[in-house]
Amino acid sequence: MDVVTTTLDGVLIATPPTIFTDHRGTYVETYNQSLYAAAGIDQNFIQDDISVSRRHVLRGLHGDDKTWKLVSCIEGALLLAVVNFHVGSDQYLRWETFELTEENRLQVLIPAGFANGHLILSDRAIFSYKQTELYNGDRQFTIRWDEPALGIDWPITDPILSERDRKAAYMEAC
Repeated sequence: MDVVTTTLDGVLIATPPTIFTDHRGTYVETYNQSLYAAAGIDQNFIQDDISVSRRHVLRGLHGDDKTWKLVSCIEGALLLAVVNFHVGSDQYLRWETFELTEENRLQVLIPAGFANGHLILSDRAIFSYKQTELYNGDRQFTIRWDEPALGIDWPITDPILSERDRKAAYMEAC
């Protein structure tokens, strides 16, 4: 199992411990508590979710101040954006993007207080995430996907958005 740091404090990229491919297909061990803890990912994940989306759907940027997530792309390809939203951090509003695909099998650990969002690059994609807290939409914050203060380099100008993401306000002050 490989775990590497990113430019964002606390955000890690992990390669699952087992990826096996033969003439039948592929087997991936997506999580093993003891192996992940030994590699420095020791959060207590209590809820797993997936979202299935089509090309050009952009979900997020969402987060809260309690939930850590371990995310991956089960099928297809997506561009994941992660934003540090800790006011007072020297990395406040700093972001990084990662391409997650069914081929590279990368996983990204996202700390609490960070927003994440993803854009579907393939015809269809399945996004998987483990969470350390039960989902609570009332506790979440939303950052506009095209927030000028961030300047995230999305490869699309007119994504398919939820009502929540479409109505998100621009930040007035950073």
